[in-house]
Amino acid sequence: MYQGVKLGVEMSEAVASAPNKETEEGVFVGTYIHALDPKRRLTIPSQWRDRVDGRPSFYVMPDVGERCLCVFSGREMSRRLESIGHHSIVDRKARQFARVLASRSDLVDWDSQGRIRIKDELLEYAGIKDKATLVGNFRFFELWNPDNLKKSGVLDEADVIDAVRHVGF
Repeated sequence: MYQGVKLGVEMSEAVASAPNKETEEGVFVGTYIHALDPKRRLTIPSQWRDRVDGRPSFYVMPDVGERCLCVFSGREMSRRLESIGHHSIVDRKARQFARVLASRSDLVDWDSQGRIRIKDELLEYAGIKDKATLVGNFRFFELWNPDNLKKSGVLDEADVIDAVRHVGF
């Protein structure tokens, strides 16, 4: 087992047992494979839905470097939008980035069974047809076509060690 995978499991157990709600809020760990139903809805794990305060919804947007979708809680999205808000309205690059990102994103509510319906163009971007792999990324999670996730490459142990050093974990 890769150290990175083992580390993720240990973090998952630590977060799951933490009594502090603030520590748990918006922390998405683990990997799930779920099928889309006939109406192309995807069930979000109840453990992840329980981590979202406020409106029962997620922001879904295409990843900028991979063929997957990034999914954010409202609180995490607000935190990320602060960086855009610090730019002047005359900052052309910031406005262009915000325009492109917002026009390609979607706000989705989950129903009483925890299902969301992501618009077809986003599913198509990620190549998600009948199954999706949901991958926790701590402050958000990713939706992948299972085959594309395999093709994206799994970090070997040396890469994991280098990545740990890079982020200072």
